[in-house]
Amino acid sequence: MSTALHYFKWAFLVTALGLVGSFWLGWWYGGTLGSALSFLLIGTVLAVLEISLSFDNAIVNANKLKTMSPVWRQRFLTWGILIAVFGMRIVFPLAVVAVAAKVGPVDALLLAAREPKEYARLMNESHLSIAAFGGAFLMMVALSFFIDDGKDIDWISRIERRMRSMGTVKGVAYGLVLLFVMAFGMALGVQDQATFYRAAILGLVVFMAVDTLSHLLDAQTEVISAARAGGLGAFLYLEVLDASFSFDGVIGAFALTQNLFLIAIGLGIGAMYVRSMTIMLVDRKTLSEFRFLEHGAFYSILALSLIMFSQSVVHVPEVITGLLGATIIGLSLFSSIQFNRRSA
Repeated sequence: MSTALHYFKWAFLVTALGLVGSFWLGWWYGGTLGSALSFLLIGTVLAVLEISLSFDNAIVNANKLKTMSPVWRQRFLTWGILIAVFGMRIVFPLAVVAVAAKVGPVDALLLAAREPKEYARLMNESHLSIAAFGGAFLMMVALSFFIDDGKDIDWISRIERRMRSMGTVKGVAYGLVLLFVMAFGMALGVQDQATFYRAAILGLVVFMAVDTLSHLLDAQTEVISAARAGGLGAFLYLEVLDASFSFDGVIGAFALTQNLFLIAIGLGIGAMYVRSMTIMLVDRKTLSEFRFLEHGAFYSILALSLIMFSQSVVHVPEVITGLLGATIIGLSLFSSIQFNRRSA
């Protein structure tokens, strides 16, 4: 059995390089030791914040990777991490600003380098759409786990039995999400409601499209070989899921710094730890050993979706988001250990 150091060796290496890069970036921008140390501290805080927000992401990834073929599993752990680091932490913020400012991607990159305050303002103006889209998508992910009549393990039985019984009603999860969307939308001003509703409905449509495509591509039939099963569809599902998890971290990072490159370094370090945790959970079969850990992850996702909806109305500090998710997962781990002791 590999040690924890073996799983996290690449994450530690990226951490060292990232912190050196943060220090150099601060020196390049400010030209003083104080500015270099300031960038180093902010980069460290961003990495810790991303890691704390990503426990549930790693658990859900591990659960999906169990069913993927070895080839696609390796592709997710290589290509997927590149998409996660460069796509969501660099390309996505640039794309948002390019659309908001109606400029090209190169101009958006120059804006981030030369006018970080204006860049941060444009990102924050897009926060409502991002919160609505991410909240709707993540709530569907969580409810799809709980509202399933084939689910046979319950952690909080009184709640989960009732949710499981609703699995026989087709489309009930979409209906519940729409109720939440309507409730939060009514708390907004008239000028913001159209933007919020449009983004939330798009989140539902994207979930439906990815879920349907995942089932179609990964169906084990005579036409599709076993090597393709659990492949491209699951890969696309995990990439969209990672993107939804990343929305909160990317937007929240602008509260600490307005420098896109420092944000990319800090969140990129966090993404490497997600990859390492995912591999360790799969190799050690931790999800089967701790039977309620997966439940805790999906409760954490449900809480994150509600927080993202709430952020369309009030500001919720990212520290609270991270602590809440870690607390829920910690409680599920404790319950799993207690269950294993009783069973023994």
